[in-house]
Amino acid sequence: MPSDERQRILMIAPTSFFLDYGCHVRILEETQALLAQGMAVRIATYYMGRDWPGLDIVRSAPTPWRADYEVGSSRHKIAFDALLSLRALGEALRWRPQLIHGHLHEGALIGSVLARLLRVPLVFDFQGSMTAEMVDHHFIRPDTPAYYWWRRLEERIVQLPDAIVTSTVHSAEVLARDFGRQDGVIPLPDSVNLDFFTPGRLAPDARADQRAALGVPAGRQVVVYLGLLADYQGIPQLLQAAAQLRRRGYAVSFLIMGFPAVERYRQMARELGLTDADVIFTGKTRYEEAPAYLALGDVAVAPKISATEGSGKILNYMAMALPTVVYDTPVSREYLGKLGIYAEPLGDATALARALAFILRNPVAGRDLGLRLRERAAHAFSWQRTGRQLRRLYEGLWQGKK
Repeated sequence: MPSDERQRILMIAPTSFFLDYGCHVRILEETQALLAQGMAVRIATYYMGRDWPGLDIVRSAPTPWRADYEVGSSRHKIAFDALLSLRALGEALRWRPQLIHGHLHEGALIGSVLARLLRVPLVFDFQGSMTAEMVDHHFIRPDTPAYYWWRRLEERIVQLPDAIVTSTVHSAEVLARDFGRQDGVIPLPDSVNLDFFTPGRLAPDARADQRAALGVPAGRQVVVYLGLLADYQGIPQLLQAAAQLRRRGYAVSFLIMGFPAVERYRQMARELGLTDADVIFTGKTRYEEAPAYLALGDVAVAPKISATEGSGKILNYMAMALPTVVYDTPVSREYLGKLGIYAEPLGDATALARALAFILRNPVAGRDLGLRLRERAAHAFSWQRTGRQLRRLYEGLWQGKK
């Protein structure tokens, strides 16, 4: 039996934690928030990924036939999940957690077995519909038998946990409307560490030097993007908008930070007539370096075209006091409220260029908007608030199990 008297939470993270983006950041922020609440958290995750100082991370064994697969939607992920299940089972029996917190659908499915075995509550961290995401990423089509069976599995998974936390209110509405799950669903928006993501990290001279080192011509404004490079993230539309703005004479460079497919999008930019000074690709950016890179920007952009997934990068932009341009989706409105700069219709590059042009023409208004966005982040999206909400949820579940 464990000697630690703190309440023990076993998180199941079916991904290669930590990889600097998306759900990894949510897992990190939630864990740090729970540690600040005095809880003990152990994260069971895949064998790849990097450790984070101060976190208790245990990893599955590598696949015996090959140890260097990139995790993604493939048949190999079944093996990853099977090996993670074995490691999580061993940790559950040794460590005896008092609650299982499963991230993503696979984490909820694995966690349901462990929670039943240990007779402890299960919380599912829902970050968007699994089948909707598979359609968005073109892994399946909605008119196929595969979609039907994946949908049935998702319908079953969302009924398993004692409670579900969602990254957006929109996701909670999806659970109610599309899956019939209303009880025990609690919106828990992504959070941001305001002490880590803070404006003014670079002195003016250092900022100018760093811009020049990256190839930004003097006198240009900088639009920053931080995140995965993928079509569903709106990268093609962003490049098309950049080309439109440069043709119209706007003195602007785009700093695009992320991976994968850097060469594909660099070639796309060149075909659109953009130079290496117009669009600068940094490649993969470590989470620890993100604030310093974002501090180089005057405007931020998050052109994601998925209507169901969260977009946690927006919170980083808000914390950095950056005016933020997005497509007009329910998720974006949850984060930005009336302070967002919205482009519509969804997926239209000209609309995105128009929204960017508006804020580039009005830099003073942009700075004021950025400061108000940071205030909004501090009020509604701090990780301290997340920790308190999770603790109340856990305590309610423990009380109900007595």
